[in-house]
Amino acid sequence: MDKQFLQILLDKHRSTGTYPSNTEIYRLAKKLLRLMFPEKTNKHYLSTDDLAQKFQKLDASWVEMLSTMQHVLPADATRLVRQFMDRLPFVYEVLLTDMSAIFTGDPASKSEFEVVRTYPGFLAIAYYRLAHELHKLDIPLIPRILTEHAHSKTGIDIHPAAQIDTHFFIDHGTGITIGETCEIGKHVKLYQGITLGALSVSKNLASIKRHPTIEDNVVIYSGATILGGETIIGHDSIIGGNVWLTSSIAPYSKVYHQSQNKYIEMGMDE
Repeated sequence: MDKQFLQILLDKHRSTGTYPSNTEIYRLAKKLLRLMFPEKTNKHYLSTDDLAQKFQKLDASWVEMLSTMQHVLPADATRLVRQFMDRLPFVYEVLLTDMSAIFTGDPASKSEFEVVRTYPGFLAIAYYRLAHELHKLDIPLIPRILTEHAHSKTGIDIHPAAQIDTHFFIDHGTGITIGETCEIGKHVKLYQGITLGALSVSKNLASIKRHPTIEDNVVIYSGATILGGETIIGHDSIIGGNVWLTSSIAPYSKVYHQSQNKYIEMGMDE
């Protein structure tokens, strides 16, 4: 093997700090979700003391995991985990609104249990909610690893920095992309194949708002593409399938794609 090549790799190994494995990150996030939503597991707890003990053990595991990357953390790992755990009741309450929005909004849904156990939209939202809280604590890497894990499982790509309010409903979901600076209001419903993305910008403009704002009570149907940081979809609007938008629309708007194809109805000759 070429010695110069090996030296380059050795320098890279020496300069790269330690980080927890992706598998460990997924595992601990999954344990949190299973404690909050026993629908996801057959292991149930029968007392608050048992639950408290489990959370304490999980708390220690999160501290141990984060401590391996203390060199890039903005504060002590123990302090950050405490702040994160203190936010879990809030995360749970918001996820209940998401679960309710999916159950009440999808005629095919038979129960809230089914939503939690089987719906990819709820899984992607749940990982996003955890990742977003970690992102707000300026914890690097882990939030993105969590949302990319959900992306690999569901086909739904939500950046952990996106700001998404309560009662969020993703139906079907495969192919959805929600960008870093996207803002989404309450009671928003998205179907599959939607992109809430950015217009092309240079790297030095990465800190500006590049992705659209979706106000309350908006429904966006499959295949729609909405781009740009100055694009605002007004509240109570409906965006039809395959629409392409790069400019704002007023509240209560209805925007539909009109195909250029012409269909001619032909009958049999008499």
